[in-house]
Amino acid sequence: MQFQQLQYFVAVAETRHFTRAADLVHVSQPSLSQQIKALERELGADLFLRARGNITLTDAGEALLPLARRILADADTARLEVQELVQLRSGRVRLGATPSLCTGLLPDVLRAFHDRYPGIHLMIEEGGSHDLVRELARGALDLALVVLPLPTPSPALATVELLREDLVVVSSPDAPKPGHGKRAIRVADLEGERLVMFRHGYDLRELTVAACRAEGFEPDFAVEGGEMDAVLGFARAGLGVAVVPRMVAARAGRGLRVTPLAPPGLHRTIALAHRSDVAPPRAARELQRMLLEH
Repeated sequence: MQFQQLQYFVAVAETRHFTRAADLVHVSQPSLSQQIKALERELGADLFLRARGNITLTDAGEALLPLARRILADADTARLEVQELVQLRSGRVRLGATPSLCTGLLPDVLRAFHDRYPGIHLMIEEGGSHDLVRELARGALDLALVVLPLPTPSPALATVELLREDLVVVSSPDAPKPGHGKRAIRVADLEGERLVMFRHGYDLRELTVAACRAEGFEPDFAVEGGEMDAVLGFARAGLGVAVVPRMVAARAGRGLRVTPLAPPGLHRTIALAHRSDVAPPRAARELQRMLLEH
């Protein structure tokens, strides 16, 4: 019994027509008929009743049909499993993330992923959540780490909450302590402080400015327009204070004073997003699993 014969048998059983079945499996009708006859000889039983152009299954055919479908389905599953294993040996993952997450969360996870799957090419795109959502929607990314709530919620995207991260205030150790030296300061204590501020469209900028306005004041910018590395460098140089994620502050090394925000503080929620209408590639799903377990 050959695998190809089972494919032809199922095609005839489903179409109840030899010519249409031959078209379905892309062979000539005589070749298909010969293979069906060979299968019947192998099994020692007729599989079809051919009466006046009507094709019906015999009892033997009825018994074989669910078994043949299962064998074909198992073969498809085996093919997909092997293809997915190949994808884990050589392939790519296109991951979008906000710059602060590239600095704080991703290095450890990406190192672990690369150690396990060295053949996977990692493509990282930095951007704000708004830009990353757009890139996901048009299929340019497999996964993206974004800040919730999304700037433009989309039913075409699925999100899974990854972590809730505290924000802290960083400043130069040579500058006066923010909040008049308190161990933990409130957002209201930032009034009168000069801030080093991110560029427009940066999630942390919107969050910080909104928090200051909620306390009844407009933040005073010493310098604005930078990405994460620039903002940390400007704060380290004493140009002003900056509000950054705790993970980023912890990785920034020496040269920065870290002051926590007193409860309720400021937080941001990080989520992992992908398109809901298209399953991510196998390698992307593996990176997704590692991020969720981190």
